[in-house]
Amino acid sequence: MTVDAAMVTFSCKRQLSVPCTLTYPRGTCGLRPMAAQPGTSRVVGGTDAQAGAWPWIVSIQDPWRAGTGHICGGSLISPRWVLTAAHCFVKARHVNAWRVVIGATHLTQLGPDTQVRNIKRLVVHEDYSSVWERNDIALLELDQPVQCGYHVQLACVPDASLRVSELTNCYVSGWGSTMARAGGPTDVLQEAKVPLINVHLCNSSRWYAGAVHPHNLCAGYPWGGIDTCQGDSGGPLVCQDNNAEYFWLVGVTSWGRGCARAKRPGVYTSTQHFYDWILVQMGLLPAATAPPRPRPVATSTPLQRPPPTPAQAGSFTACPFPRQKLVEFFKLLQELLQVLWGKKAPATA
Repeated sequence: MTVDAAMVTFSCKRQLSVPCTLTYPRGTCGLRPMAAQPGTSRVVGGTDAQAGAWPWIVSIQDPWRAGTGHICGGSLISPRWVLTAAHCFVKARHVNAWRVVIGATHLTQLGPDTQVRNIKRLVVHEDYSSVWERNDIALLELDQPVQCGYHVQLACVPDASLRVSELTNCYVSGWGSTMARAGGPTDVLQEAKVPLINVHLCNSSRWYAGAVHPHNLCAGYPWGGIDTCQGDSGGPLVCQDNNAEYFWLVGVTSWGRGCARAKRPGVYTSTQHFYDWILVQMGLLPAATAPPRPRPVATSTPLQRPPPTPAQAGSFTACPFPRQKLVEFFKLLQELLQVLWGKKAPATA
């Protein structure tokens, strides 16, 4: 990935200095409790992400591949399910022996917050075309559920009511190549701020000339320089909600012509378009009764949205936060309140 150093600030508008994840309703997705302050430099070739900055990203690895074995990225959307790209598995063998690394930043230095799972089941979209990169989306069912924490959170998959085209604060992340001409994967998670690009412009004759499908999104810069690259496939394109702190998983890194070229931005699979397909594959919506696939709502009317939850509209399962973290939080809260009460107690002679 060739990236910008920009990072979004996680603004905690609470009275107590504690992780915001613990103060939101249980199951809330799209939060970044470990997000750092934004950087100021711009480095072509990669900007390292802080630990836990993107807590839903995973590394999908082939244990027989050299180095870390990193193949593709993915996004955790429930404790048992990862959303990724179908093209990552075109030549895959023995996928059940592959591993999914969650909560990592340095792939060669997995810390105590890292969780590793195997793949129980791979679900590739039934209409995926490797020739045209059509319907480039897949799901991985993990052999065991993960446990949420400061470095592991769920991504929010938007339904048809979200106006994706109006979102402006968008980011990509991944362990892919940090060189515009492509190379091997990097050890440290990279991040970049990338604006969404109008699909009609992206599909115009001097850009992709009709190769972008209706279920795709484009993101990047007209002049290039910042983009996803080989090894970033399957990873997240996320955008912050216009009225809140949480992020939406709006795209899955799919394809592009080269890396960071002018008028050749990254092309992503729209998660909103495949919202119902995702629910059906996860067993949360009967296939026979699934409504038509959602389409983006084209309107400029502002919409006030409540914080999304993975269990929203009977869809995704909440990711339980570790019990010990809750105990630590309540203990900290109790100590803080005692200090505040002690300071405010009236003096007695």
